[in-house]
Amino acid sequence: MPRSFSVSDESPASVEQFHAALSGEDYWLARLAASGESTTFESLIVDSDQTVRMVVVQDVGRDLLPGILARFYRRDLTVRHAETWRSIGEHQLRGEISVTVSGGPGSGCGVALVTPNENGSRLTVSGTVEFEVPLVGGIIENFLAREFTRGIPELQRFTTTWIGQHC
Repeated sequence: MPRSFSVSDESPASVEQFHAALSGEDYWLARLAASGESTTFESLIVDSDQTVRMVVVQDVGRDLLPGILARFYRRDLTVRHAETWRSIGEHQLRGEISVTVSGGPGSGCGVALVTPNENGSRLTVSGTVEFEVPLVGGIIENFLAREFTRGIPELQRFTTTWIGQHC
C-alpha cells in the first residue's frame, strides 16, 4: 500500500526567482554536483510557455543502497527522476515529480506548489512512495517517505542559496 508524505518549507526567494532557477541548466548541474551522487543529466526543456521539463538518471550500485533497501535489491538499479514545473494562476508554480526504478519494485510521485508569502515563497510537496514487496513493503515505504520529508527542505535550502549567489 503506497505511503503518503507532505512537507513544506519557506524561502526568502520569490516564486519568480524559483522558476528562473529551475529554467536554467546551470542550476540543475549545480544541484546534481552538490548531491555527490553519480547522476546523469538527461534533458532540460523549457517550452514557449515557460514550462520546465527536466529528467535525470542515476545508476545506483547495490553496495550504495541503504541497508534496508540492499536486502531486497539483488542487483544495481537505475532511478529515473523527472520534474515538470509550470506557472499556474498569478505568481504560483506547480511541479509534478516522478521517480521510477528499473530493476526494482519501487516508485514515487508527488505534486509541489510554490506560492508567495510575506517573506518570499513557500514550497509544499505532497507525494506517495510505493514499494511492492509483500510483508516488508510498508516498512520500506515508511523509510522512503521519511527520507523525502528530510531531503526536500535540504533541496529548498540549496535552491535558496543558489538563487542568492546567481540571481
